[in-house]
Amino acid sequence: MAKVLSGGPSSYLSVFAGRIANSGRDPVPFMPEAVEICRNHPNMELIWASPRELLNIFQADAICCHIITVTNDVLKKLNLTGKDLHEFSLDTVKMFHNDALRADYTL
Repeated sequence: MAKVLSGGPSSYLSVFAGRIANSGRDPVPFMPEAVEICRNHPNMELIWASPRELLNIFQADAICCHIITVTNDVLKKLNLTGKDLHEFSLDTVKMFHNDALRADYTL
């Protein structure tokens, strides 16, 4: 397909990495090959489509992906970047505890 688009107007190679992940496979090993395909065709840009988690943004950046489509629910997690894992774990335990109290569960 890339050869057909080579030298033509601006175009995009969209890899649905999230769908790959949904199949139980890691999309990261597939994406550098897509970057290389685009590198050989200057009119093409790579889209990391359908990301499922915040980590995908950093993975896309690491392989020099041109574009990543991101949903609002993933973008809202950007404030968690670099959060202390001990603090994050404690917050999670507190959340579960509070949920149990609201549900009137006792241990």
